Amino acid sequence: MDVPLWAWAAVLAVILAMLAVDLFAHRTAHVVSVREAAIWSGVWVSLGLAFGAVVWWAYGAQAGGEYFAGYLIEKSLAVDNVFVFALMFAYFSVPREYQHRVLFYGVLGALVFRAIFIAGGAVLIENFSWVLYLFGAFLVFTGWKMFTHRNEQLDPSRNPVLRLVKKWVPSTAEYHGQRFWVKQAGKWVATPLFTVLVLVEVTDIIFAVDSIPAIFAVTQEPFLVFTSNAFAILGLRAMYFLLADLIHRFIYLKAGLAVVLVFVGVKMLLLDVYKIPIWLSIAVIATTITVAVVWSLRATRDPAPTPQDHAPTAPEPEARDATAEAEVAGDETFGHRRM
Repeated sequence: MDVPLWAWAAVLAVILAMLAVDLFAHRTAHVVSVREAAIWSGVWVSLGLAFGAVVWWAYGAQAGGEYFAGYLIEKSLAVDNVFVFALMFAYFSVPREYQHRVLFYGVLGALVFRAIFIAGGAVLIENFSWVLYLFGAFLVFTGWKMFTHRNEQLDPSRNPVLRLVKKWVPSTAEYHGQRFWVKQAGKWVATPLFTVLVLVEVTDIIFAVDSIPAIFAVTQEPFLVFTSNAFAILGLRAMYFLLADLIHRFIYLKAGLAVVLVFVGVKMLLLDVYKIPIWLSIAVIATTITVAVVWSLRATRDPAPTPQDHAPTAPEPEARDATAEAEVAGDETFGHRRM
């Protein structure tokens, strides 16, 4: 696959332009509503799919299929990031209006680090093809570990990175708006928002160790690996605000992600034995994630109310007078709500 330098430059320009638009749109701190998150999610997904269509048109169905497979893998695994981000924000009591700023710079750093990892992985594969087998075995192991530990809860207080930051970085316990650093008593100190940003960045690097080899399982073209990864990551912020309040319901998602990792790991291990068609890879990944999400939502939905739940109960005779008095008082107190 011969990708000219101008194509790389054009992709980077589009990514930077979209990041600038996103930063401008969220220049003032505010709580991102579900509606706003849904709109931005639609924008990012549409952008990713449109780029995939361009790849399909320019380089053919095989390249287009590989891009979409990589995009789907990264988008699926990104949901696991949402679990961790929600946990971190809750642990540090990060105000909702400041969370977008943390995720914006977290994603910006993630793009840089992933570009470095992808370049390094491509060089390794080009010079040492047997590395693919190590990637495959690692993904199978990671998938199995994720499945067996899917119900364990992370404890941010035990994170070694957090201990290092507390030990070596002068910090303050108070938030100062969206600022990462403030000057106190003549010296610069980090706010809790900076600590959260560091943890978000480190967490994404750890997740990249899984996701990047997984994308290399469906394509070894650096251009496709980077673009599928980048366009999926760009929508991570909107995905978080869209799913943060529902994430507790995805009880089987980790099991689904574990199956995906094992599948792509096996696919990589079988490269010299049987090359699984790209359309089959997309079908398996999409079906697995869909089943995991639907199964989770069905298992955690509220039970249907029975007629007895809505049947009014008559007050006891001795309590009727008190009930009538309470209703009169309620009408006087809350009458403005009933107008």
